[in-house]
Amino acid sequence: MSQAEWTAVDAYMVEALLEPDPVLDQALADSAAAGLPAINVAPNQGKLLKLLAEMVGARRILEIGTLGGYSTIWLGRALPPGGELISLEYEAKHAEVARRNIARAGLADRVEVKVGAGVDILPTLTGPFDFVFVDADKASNPDYFAWSLELSRPGSVIVVDNVVRGGAVTNAQGDANVQGIRRMNEMIAAEPRVSATAVQTVGSKGWDGFCLIRVLG
Repeated sequence: MSQAEWTAVDAYMVEALLEPDPVLDQALADSAAAGLPAINVAPNQGKLLKLLAEMVGARRILEIGTLGGYSTIWLGRALPPGGELISLEYEAKHAEVARRNIARAGLADRVEVKVGAGVDILPTLTGPFDFVFVDADKASNPDYFAWSLELSRPGSVIVVDNVVRGGAVTNAQGDANVQGIRRMNEMIAAEPRVSATAVQTVGSKGWDGFCLIRVLG
């Protein structure tokens, strides 16, 4: 199948299963207008994140990589009253766009965007978090996984995006992003406190995949 066919299927599934959402549409439009890269999750992927967070009854969510706040809004909507989401974003410009989008979505009271390198901010956070979504620079995935586990509890779920990279993950001599993913996978496989798998995805975001991790203890 071709990219056009994958994209068409995604469009059909979104139209069939997701309600129209002007707030999310505007978040994407504002992100594009501000010149942010179009690397946000697809709508059906955002809904998947929301459903997963709801399934574990998440009250505290950690997101590593905010971009324009599109996935942040999906995750924030999964929170019950009194819930909290902390999102980390390296680029101050991206964070400002995200904060406006989050406020428009009515989530400013439960979502905090912190600006800086994730590896610098993560040691300052207090866990546990019930759900963690990792979608930042892939070279740092080993650090992000280690800190996500440190800040989790038994039963927490960690989701890592972009772990297939169009099949490049199979290349042992790949770039820094591929090396970060492969090293993370080695850490996960050697970590007795977690159970994990990875699934490939195709769609409007191309050929990629998620790593799904459950913290055991």
